[in-house]
Amino acid sequence: MPGNIRSKYGVLTCLLAAALLSCKLEETPYSAIYTDTFYKTQQDAEAAIAAVYTALADMYGGPSPLLVADLSADQVYPRPVVGRDTYTLFSYDADYTAVRSYNRTMESPVNIWDNCYKGIERANWVLEKVPGTSMDAERRQQILGEAWFLRAWFHWMLTKNFRDVVVRTHPSKVLEDAYKPGSPKQEVYQQVYRDLDSAIAALPEYSASWAKGRPSREVAQAIYAKAALYNEDWTTALEKASAVINSGRYQLMDNVLDVYDPAREDAARQENMWAFEAESAVPSRASQIMSLYGPPNSKGPAYGNSSYGSIFAYPDFFASFDPADKRRQLLDTFYIDRQGNTVHQANITPITPKGVLVKKYMDPNSIGNAHSTNIPLLRLADVYLVAAEAEARQNGPTAAAYGFINRVRTRAGLPNLEEGLSKEAFIAAVLQERSWELFAEGDRWYDLTRTNTFMQVIPQAVNDVFPARNPQPRHRYFPIPLSEINANPELEQNPDWK
Repeated sequence: MPGNIRSKYGVLTCLLAAALLSCKLEETPYSAIYTDTFYKTQQDAEAAIAAVYTALADMYGGPSPLLVADLSADQVYPRPVVGRDTYTLFSYDADYTAVRSYNRTMESPVNIWDNCYKGIERANWVLEKVPGTSMDAERRQQILGEAWFLRAWFHWMLTKNFRDVVVRTHPSKVLEDAYKPGSPKQEVYQQVYRDLDSAIAALPEYSASWAKGRPSREVAQAIYAKAALYNEDWTTALEKASAVINSGRYQLMDNVLDVYDPAREDAARQENMWAFEAESAVPSRASQIMSLYGPPNSKGPAYGNSSYGSIFAYPDFFASFDPADKRRQLLDTFYIDRQGNTVHQANITPITPKGVLVKKYMDPNSIGNAHSTNIPLLRLADVYLVAAEAEARQNGPTAAAYGFINRVRTRAGLPNLEEGLSKEAFIAAVLQERSWELFAEGDRWYDLTRTNTFMQVIPQAVNDVFPARNPQPRHRYFPIPLSEINANPELEQNPDWK
């Protein structure tokens, strides 16, 4: 969440849960931000767009988008507890019964669904009301660009998780507005494209003065590229990714470890294009991801000051890295405890002597389980790999395609990819490179589902904790929450989940 929003607009807390709370702002009570008496001033518009970002913060504070995706994939696994291991074992039902009883949907697809539509609803009100707000014209246009971008991002998040979903482009003013059928996935992508076209036209180019946590024009182009890749629209994916790369506005960090160092987060924005901006200070927004990945029993201090030992990397995934790969240093088989002792793999966790720690979210200066390590939502390395895959799928493994992937491999300390690969082998190499580069960032599961390879890959991703994993075809998408099916008579469940 943008830091300047947190610092400037103390009214935000009163505006988050529209229709849930009543709050006094300048002696005028508002039950929601969506009233005729709101949207009069620039401060109103800023608070309204901040409320859209809050839906994003609520989702990643859980952090559902990471856990739901990553625990389903082949890189990391949870300590076996009901709720989290339902994704690893694919044992959830259409009502997510075990998940709801465990954590009241905070770490489930329901949290993704609810917060995406909360963000879309708030963005729709911004897009309807802010054009008439009395304020600086340039800032008004930027706010509209942010709203178009966020609405596109929320719709994309929904369709890659649930396939055919309801497209909402107008605010709900009467109950009947909530009753809409789901749209085919292709129509969802067309709306994502339209919103991103509008966002690109309205957002500024990236500069160091642009507020952290806000999307720039290049971020909108990059999300456009990645969404187009998922949509198998290779021409658009390559065009948008190339525009980002050629803009020169962003650069890869020289040292990949610096991307995840909270002390280097300002410098890391040259690569970490858009992120959930976590802060350990109070009041602020943080995620529990550091504590989940850290060693058990708050061992710190190198990792953090409060961690639970809840998620670890599969030993086979750790072994898949070339020892020379610098990204391998973001995984470890030991940690340093508070007394300065080295604690080796066999003693990291009581559930297995083969626990491998993920170190992307370490923060030795964390406050309790609140940390300042940003969660990447989009990195330039991802854009290079999108370009490599799109170029190869469209034109084969050209010199340009090799150039894109080798830029990422060189930064990782690896030699250039072997030349002369077939088209299929090159694309497989790109997908493997994505796995190494983006692990534990909520990305891998969607690579496996968009390529429909999860049925072949997941059964091989096992260990002594989860010796058997058997996904079925219906697990390519999560079931639409049953509560939504019951509430909206126009909405139908995904066919494989009926």
